[in-house]
Amino acid sequence: MYNIRSSGSVQFILLRDGTGLVQAVASRQALSPESFALAKRLTQEASLRLRGRVREDARSPGGVELEVSDLELVGPSQDYPITLKEHGTAFLMEHRHLWLRSLRQTAILRVRATIVKAMRDYMDGQGFTLVDAPILTPAAVEGTTTLFPVEYFNETAYLSQSGQLYNEATCMALERVYCFGPAFRAEKSNTRRHLTELWMMEPEAAFFTYEDNLRLQEGLICSIVEQVLTHRSRELEALQRNSDALRKVMAPFPRITYDDALQLLAEGGLELPWGEDLGAPQEAFLSCRYEKPVFLTHFPVACKAFYMKPDPLRPEVTLSADLLAPEGYGEIIGGSERIDSLELLEERIRQHNLPMELYRWYLDLRRFGSVPHAGFGIGVERTVAWICGLEHIRESIPFPRMLEKMYP
Repeated sequence: MYNIRSSGSVQFILLRDGTGLVQAVASRQALSPESFALAKRLTQEASLRLRGRVREDARSPGGVELEVSDLELVGPSQDYPITLKEHGTAFLMEHRHLWLRSLRQTAILRVRATIVKAMRDYMDGQGFTLVDAPILTPAAVEGTTTLFPVEYFNETAYLSQSGQLYNEATCMALERVYCFGPAFRAEKSNTRRHLTELWMMEPEAAFFTYEDNLRLQEGLICSIVEQVLTHRSRELEALQRNSDALRKVMAPFPRITYDDALQLLAEGGLELPWGEDLGAPQEAFLSCRYEKPVFLTHFPVACKAFYMKPDPLRPEVTLSADLLAPEGYGEIIGGSERIDSLELLEERIRQHNLPMELYRWYLDLRRFGSVPHAGFGIGVERTVAWICGLEHIRESIPFPRMLEKMYP
């Protein structure tokens, strides 16, 4: 029971299930004295089993109303903590397991499910094979300072930051692959855009170039948005999301280089030294200039991962791109063409002070029949936050894990 109001001889019971809301009308005339007495003492979130006749009523939620002929209490609920009044965010997060029952949160979770399905459907349709990557790994992918260590018998393992390196192995067998699963980043960032546990979909393809990689991302994002607009219009309306903004998401997406971005940032009072990566304020500033996602390309080698291939025409920058969602949401995808030269990859590993022995298997991929290849990772939660128009990423996943949040 979501809510109830009384008019003496009639109880108007607002019910919810996994599909939405419906109003049930329990009248003294139609029920036994025992059933009507039960209807009068129902409390918020008590679970019920009802029988009755469904009839059309345009004034009711969902356009129908249930005339109750019998009802049964399945599970009582006393002193439910989340009432229909306003509550603070800290209180709601402490009761996240119950907050999920609210109309807003269920709308977000339905949109999330559609986004995940759209991601997988698109990749499957492009000839990619799902290949799961391990969660326990011996080495870093993104950076050694953001690893969660785990005791692994007599050794130290780490929770995976990304499945990319393993994707590079499986794409040499299957050509086009993707993995889908959780990733863990021990970043001490307490912002509206960061989680310590997130979900990513990561494709990797052999004989894929930098340009192939960007075209795949454009197709993926357009497909995701189309599926949400088609199947989740009611949820977007419940979230008060401006669907017109999403309808503007069409390929091709605009592109700006890192160099051009620095100039725009300087003009906007957000000057950044060449060679430094962009942060949330810079990404938000740039993405607010566009009505659809924008590629930020050719980052300096110094601020990107060791495996990113340098541009042959300008070796100090990489064949990489971040895709920034519009309306200030910033990066949702990061990707690049990968280094396929054994010698250059060994050099990069040494420059990043990474243990060569732990990457021996990864170097084998260049030693035994290396090919040009490229890939990217798309963050589910950031994509959900953008498409749903959320102010904070914590609502984009059922149970968020943040810098100071691990309960419930």
